[in-house]
Amino acid sequence: MISGRMAWYIGMAASFMITSKDIIRRTGISRATLNNYIKLGILPRPIVGPPRPGDHGVKQIGYFPEDVIVRLDRVRLMKEQGRSMDEISRHFQSVPEFDGFATGSGTIEKNEGEGDRRRVRPYTRSTDHELKVTICDIESPAYLVGPDFEIEWINKQAEDIVFNKKVRSLVDSESRNIFRLFLEQRHSVGTDDWVNLASLHLTVLQRKINETNLARLFSDISVRDSAVFSDIFKSGLMSSPQQAYHLPVTMSLPGNVRKNYQVHTMAFREGTFFVYLPDEGISGNVMAMLGQRERVISELLRHKMPSLVSLCVLFADLQDSMRICAELLPGQYFELINDLWEVSGPVFDRYRGVYGKHVGDGVLYYFLDRAGDDYLKNCINCSLDLREIMFEFSEKWKEAKGWDNDLFLNTGINEGQEFFGTIRSANNIEFTALGDTINTAARLSEFARNGQIWTTKNLVSKLSQEDRNMLRFGVHRKNNPANRFVRDSFARVADLIPEDSLHYRDYCAIAGLPITEVKERVRPVLE
Repeated sequence: MISGRMAWYIGMAASFMITSKDIIRRTGISRATLNNYIKLGILPRPIVGPPRPGDHGVKQIGYFPEDVIVRLDRVRLMKEQGRSMDEISRHFQSVPEFDGFATGSGTIEKNEGEGDRRRVRPYTRSTDHELKVTICDIESPAYLVGPDFEIEWINKQAEDIVFNKKVRSLVDSESRNIFRLFLEQRHSVGTDDWVNLASLHLTVLQRKINETNLARLFSDISVRDSAVFSDIFKSGLMSSPQQAYHLPVTMSLPGNVRKNYQVHTMAFREGTFFVYLPDEGISGNVMAMLGQRERVISELLRHKMPSLVSLCVLFADLQDSMRICAELLPGQYFELINDLWEVSGPVFDRYRGVYGKHVGDGVLYYFLDRAGDDYLKNCINCSLDLREIMFEFSEKWKEAKGWDNDLFLNTGINEGQEFFGTIRSANNIEFTALGDTINTAARLSEFARNGQIWTTKNLVSKLSQEDRNMLRFGVHRKNNPANRFVRDSFARVADLIPEDSLHYRDYCAIAGLPITEVKERVRPVLE
């Protein structure tokens, strides 16, 4: 049961949020449609609390960020454009916060003479003091569970109360897997507490789990532990995901004290945020902050813990960019670069590349070793698709501009295990990895010419035999007649550059690195 104190802080947040009844009244949609939009991921799941004064006939009601009205307006426009509900759902799942309508909470205004056109006015009720509230001000347990069930941010209260472990001191993502952490404390907490917590998380995360991948939630899980989770998973699916976002749980505190919480969850593309809301309430400003999805995910990304992960790095650089820049007017050069990254972006998205940053006229992407992803294969296939896109882009650009310059993206790929995290800049957040993996990929990109893709022997060796058979790779042997290409071979960087070359010294740092050129995909031979 929700206490009077919880009713108080829900009331404090109400001035920053709207209820489900408000949405139905203002938009005219039915409650069934509202629930369906939540299920499809078009609208965020609400915070459930006691009704506001004047809302009679219900014991609990859902509170939403006010920008859901903007979202619903966007849905209406997309439906008028003939978009299916599946397309609309995918749009909002890939772009959780509006593209083109708002960058934060907003309200819709209609101006005279504009007909059905809408514009968004930023929602500005928050005071300067409230804008300073961050996820670090949450005084009850809170943590972010990433796509692979690893904890990516956690506060001290969650470490002490939920996990009984200093999770922030764990460096690799595997050791921060939430189900592994539950297994490790199975014998140190009460059986009921452990089962309830495991069941709660399996229920909330059930959309990402099925019986097929349950045993692969993390590596080296024992058959016995897999059976334990399987039994809990099967018995815990009484609640649908729509009902599972706000669940009661009782935790044991020091001194044999038992404390009741409502576990509120927020689902993002980047993971699922768990907040334990105590019955006695939390700050009204914090509650208001939790009602603003954009602020919450921005804060979580800013404070995301670095992890030691296996990853693949792709560095692509525009060949002869300085010469091209000299030959074009500034406006034309900016147009070329922007068009290039616009057409290449979907290729990186297709293979789940994580954007690092643009470095001059180059681009850096990461491919992480995540459950269900073949990150090595994704990186190589992305580089090959990128080269095909670049060929088409070059032909169109030459035709449009009437010049003979071919445009090439020279690509370097490398694999390694590095610390991966976020770095805050003045205006955004960048994902980055620390270590030699990136530096080597960048040097290989410099080494490549005319659209070549160079990678390391280490990366190719980690591919399965089947995946290697699907690739044509090797090196041209300069000491062989006609510079013959030798398939499935490697060479040291130093052996591929004449010692009298002006660039020989530039590659001293990777001179002994065995590398190979990825030429193309090959079709399997049918027997």
